[in-house]
Amino acid sequence: MTGSEIAVLEGVARSFGRTKALHPLDLTIGRGVVGLLGPNGAGKTTMLRLLATSLPPSSGRITVAGHDVTADVAQRTAARRHIGYLPQEVSFPRGMTAAGFLDYVAVLKEWGAAERRRLEVQRVLGLVQLSELGTKRVSALSGGQRRRLAIAQALIGSPDLLVLDEPTTGLDPEQRASLRGLLGGLPGTVLISTHQTEDVSALCDRVLVINAGSLRFDGSVTELVGLATGRVHVGRDASQGALSTWRTGTGGIRSVGGRPAPGAVPVDPSVEDAYLLLRAAQQPTTGARP
Repeated sequence: MTGSEIAVLEGVARSFGRTKALHPLDLTIGRGVVGLLGPNGAGKTTMLRLLATSLPPSSGRITVAGHDVTADVAQRTAARRHIGYLPQEVSFPRGMTAAGFLDYVAVLKEWGAAERRRLEVQRVLGLVQLSELGTKRVSALSGGQRRRLAIAQALIGSPDLLVLDEPTTGLDPEQRASLRGLLGGLPGTVLISTHQTEDVSALCDRVLVINAGSLRFDGSVTELVGLATGRVHVGRDASQGALSTWRTGTGGIRSVGGRPAPGAVPVDPSVEDAYLLLRAAQQPTTGARP
């Protein structure tokens, strides 16, 4: 592992019976915030679970923080000390307080000293703005508060690799903005799977687009948006054959793709525009599954 790498996937694939969830993939992930986009069923969660070591690959090799997680249990355990993982769904033990839940997770992460755990629990509660709710039972927290608590458990120990599956689900705009500030300031690597393209444009240094179990794009936000330059228009009428159209607040019709209507003018595209166009261009050859 070089100083810039935290995770390396070499020929990694995963199948569930006859279903290929992830085709052979070669990928190196370095420092910074990496966004993962793709439709439902594309293989995003499978890829995250592989990196988080909660799922073994069917073939290939995965290295995290210099440890080959596909080699043996000892290497996998060593790698997990460098990983923080937020799955889509987090199960909270019944009856626990917010602080009690985080203390429980800290014990699982081999934090033995009680005082050290207490300080770490207070630190991560503060990071997600739940400091005043540590003694409150998890069952009494709102959905957004529980989601922030789930994020807090992934932050225990300041992991080198933070793997987040849809972290902004259930958060209001203010909480999402706060989370962006938190994630953008972390020194390690953050891999975030999301359907919120505005989070990607605001936060990510690098974007991966996965579809039908294969990596379809790997580059910067600017490079992704550049794919849509000159292909998004606003006019009195919709573009012929547009992928998506809607009426803007000023009364014009914004069209993504297609043949511009007479008088329509090009406008700056967004990450969402580029993603839609990329998906449409690949659709005939992807053989995508639902």
